[in-house]
Amino acid sequence: METLRTETEDGVRHIVLARADEYNTITPELRDELAEAIDAADLDRDVRVILLRADGPAFCAGYGLDWSTSGQAREMGEAAQGPEAGPAPWRPGAEGERRPRVWDSVGDYRMISRFVDTYMKLWYAHKPTIAAVQGWCIGGGTDMVLCADLIVAGEGAKFGYPPSRVWGTPTTAMWVYRMGLERAKRYLLTGDEIPARAAEEMGMILETVPDADLQAHATALARRMAQVPTNQLAMLKLLCNQTAENMGLASSRLAGSLFDGIARHTQEGLDFVSRAEEVGFREAVRERDGAPFSDYGSRKR
Repeated sequence: METLRTETEDGVRHIVLARADEYNTITPELRDELAEAIDAADLDRDVRVILLRADGPAFCAGYGLDWSTSGQAREMGEAAQGPEAGPAPWRPGAEGERRPRVWDSVGDYRMISRFVDTYMKLWYAHKPTIAAVQGWCIGGGTDMVLCADLIVAGEGAKFGYPPSRVWGTPTTAMWVYRMGLERAKRYLLTGDEIPARAAEEMGMILETVPDADLQAHATALARRMAQVPTNQLAMLKLLCNQTAENMGLASSRLAGSLFDGIARHTQEGLDFVSRAEEVGFREAVRERDGAPFSDYGSRKR
């Protein structure tokens, strides 16, 4: 595996995101390797608990906007070009007229569902899953981490969903189930960042520990849990998760995945992609999260 590594000790399978230089941003390769690693841990009889953690200064800074914005930009460009772009982006019109195809919403849903299905493996795995979060955990990183059963964070960690300002919605839709209705609205309707201590106080995560103690603390919790028989762990996890399922988690996830695609193809979403093509995605993000928000490192260095 190129984007992560795994380690096993005392009944705990460590799955470690290993793209530290890229802040562990999500790519299709990371998605596929993470899915494989979770499935392997869930099937391994020597593993009782799965601990997801990450190398580097950030747990996950969301999707790799370099490939995701450029992918949508190519989609937009193909739809705007003439027949030389090939038959795929074109559809027949009246009296043989050839017109650009509109956005393929079903294809988009299938694409994003591949990512969502991977994150939800943390939720649906028979064995308990714990996430240890340091630094930034934002955007798609929250889609992933909020699917874990328990989240422990270092004091310096920060959560948030800046794409709610433009170009996205939470796909796994775990926010209300984690935080409650009003707090979820408060942070999604602004996209504001959430310091780890505040996330703990509102119930978004389990607890906050000193940054230097994060790995040891999360590992000790996982090892303590791993002393319980696997069948007990599986039944108790299923019992707890069933409450959220009965509240409509699957429906929320479906709406979140569909709305995410729509949000990326609104006029504002298309303008964001065009701007990213013009000035680079980092500068486009700084412009989005700068005034009046001034957060998520949007200030120019």
